[in-house]
Amino acid sequence: MNIPNLLAMQARKYPEHEGLVTPYERISYAAWDKAVNQLASSLSDMGIAKGDKVVIHMPNTKELVYAYFAVQRLGALSIPINAKLSQKEIMYIVDHSDAKMLMSHELVFRQVEALELEEGITYVKTGPSHKGWESYEELLDAGSPDVIECHLTEDDEASILYTSGTTGAPKGVVFTHRSILTVAQMICIEMTMRPENRVLHMMPLSHSAPLHLFLISGTYVGATHVLVPTFTPDLLLETVAKERTTHFFGAPIAYLASASHEKLEAYDLSSMQYWVYGGAPLDQSKVEFIQKQFKTDSLYCVYGLTEAGPSGTLLFPEEHRNKSGSIGKRAALNCEIQLVDENGQPVAQVETGEIVLKGEGNMKGYYKADELTKESLKDGWLYTGDMAYQDADGYYWVVDRKKDIIISGGVNIFPQEIEKAMFTHPNVDDVAVVGVPNPDWGETVKAFVVLREPMDGDMTDHFKTHLTELVADFKIPRLYEEMEALPRNATGKLLKSHLRDQS
Repeated sequence: MNIPNLLAMQARKYPEHEGLVTPYERISYAAWDKAVNQLASSLSDMGIAKGDKVVIHMPNTKELVYAYFAVQRLGALSIPINAKLSQKEIMYIVDHSDAKMLMSHELVFRQVEALELEEGITYVKTGPSHKGWESYEELLDAGSPDVIECHLTEDDEASILYTSGTTGAPKGVVFTHRSILTVAQMICIEMTMRPENRVLHMMPLSHSAPLHLFLISGTYVGATHVLVPTFTPDLLLETVAKERTTHFFGAPIAYLASASHEKLEAYDLSSMQYWVYGGAPLDQSKVEFIQKQFKTDSLYCVYGLTEAGPSGTLLFPEEHRNKSGSIGKRAALNCEIQLVDENGQPVAQVETGEIVLKGEGNMKGYYKADELTKESLKDGWLYTGDMAYQDADGYYWVVDRKKDIIISGGVNIFPQEIEKAMFTHPNVDDVAVVGVPNPDWGETVKAFVVLREPMDGDMTDHFKTHLTELVADFKIPRLYEEMEALPRNATGKLLKSHLRDQS
């Protein structure tokens, strides 16, 4: 099996069943598959062939979905990228991936309109053709609807997803069809995906969780995909109520913002069977707030890395009562988990170690980075860089990223622990803790703080008083810097490397 053949199969099985729903139209599986053949036909005429790379710069639209499947139907590699990336970031990916084509959408075309077009790359945009950019619709209309057979095996390469680049240039993560189908199958079973389900997509389909865990899993069983180009609390609530969706994946902030909506009571959310979040944990108070506001006991947490498919662990609804903030106690279907020390040996329970994951969902490797691949993949295990411990009940708790650990006076300090303590201060709107060089101690703990309102007196004395009862004295920051906002990338991830560089 391969990903394009999943779609072809569902078009034969459920030709009139709704495959895609957009704000403007409803598209059957048969029409979806026909459009993919037409686009693939035109792309083939333009020279796209097996092994080529096509960068897809689009929000959650039918055009993105058509392109993702059409590129792979030709044996080429799809590279969906975040629609909010800057022109510089987009061109880095186009150049690094050796792309033969860049496809953009008129909703985000302004971000690439000023590009200097390069020889050897074909440029395509939705809407009319424009200054060297071909028209997506014209290609779609001109393509043949004849069936294009896809003979790829599960071991053939399917796509490249670029990581967020929080510690440097983004890395290209190469997936095979087997990698993606493995994690899609996991969600189908762990979260009971069936043809009658309706999957809401509001998080960017350039990210592995929305794309692999929900778009591909829904297609795996012939479910309906409801596409919304962007997220707002209004759109989330309106779409769930109108389309009676059953599955949704979102970042914690999406839940918290929607749960605070002033007119939440006006929306019927009872159709939802799986409210799934990932990317960061939710503590007990936030979980209880979301459950109360949404009137649900169907909140699921998924943990995993892009490089793992993503796959990793699951925290189920009934476990949130006592274990909110953890990532669960068992690995997901088709995945194994261990905590290991610096030598790759398992650590004792309650001791902190690095999370390593094993399974066929793991990436093939990093594109054009063999040494980095060897560092990350060892004997089938993916070294995640996440440090965690397992409590007496077997639940895993992530304490920090390995690269973010501060070593002061030979002692390991986990910034996330300090950040959580600082967030309990009512005047802290945002905070990041890093280690900065110190000639005597190796590193000193420094906090970058975004305040809700100006603070009277010295921050050092103020926070020392506040933190004394919450963390050990050696963990309390010695240095503070007030900021208007913390640096984040297009996906909202904190760029601690920028903070270290300016310290």
